[in-house]
Amino acid sequence: MSAKSPRPGLAELAAASVDDEDVRVLQRVAAVYAAVDPVPSGLVDRIAFGMTLDALHAEIAELQRSGELVGVRSSDSVEAQSVTFTSSNLTTMVTISVVSADRVRIDGWAAPGRGLSVELRVGDQSMQTTADEDGRFVFEDVPRGLAQFVLRPASVGGQPPVITPAIEI
Repeated sequence: MSAKSPRPGLAELAAASVDDEDVRVLQRVAAVYAAVDPVPSGLVDRIAFGMTLDALHAEIAELQRSGELVGVRSSDSVEAQSVTFTSSNLTTMVTISVVSADRVRIDGWAAPGRGLSVELRVGDQSMQTTADEDGRFVFEDVPRGLAQFVLRPASVGGQPPVITPAIEI
């Protein structure tokens, strides 16, 4: 009869360095998660998109309601119809109309919106316009993708810009 060596305790295992067997096990666990619950495509880009220097000194609008947003953790996608954002000083509604497979038109209304500067960020592009007397603004021929609005009041009273959560258009 040969004597078995005692199994190392959890403390010893935790203190040991990662070996080839550990790497193989971790790769198998990663493969299971990739198959069962994959990271949503574009998630890293969405996180980076939302973390801008502007966001440090801005009011963040809250998503209030939507027509139907593009699939959240789903492969089925449904086109967005309308989205409303609110903050303490501003309410903005946008309607998204499909122009082609890769382009949309965005019609928006902000209250109060007279003279409001509206920036639309889509991917690495930035488009700008100014709301009319009634707070209406339009972006025609916008590429599809992750989008975010930055709304800057016309008043010089030191009111911070309002940044919306990113939405898929």
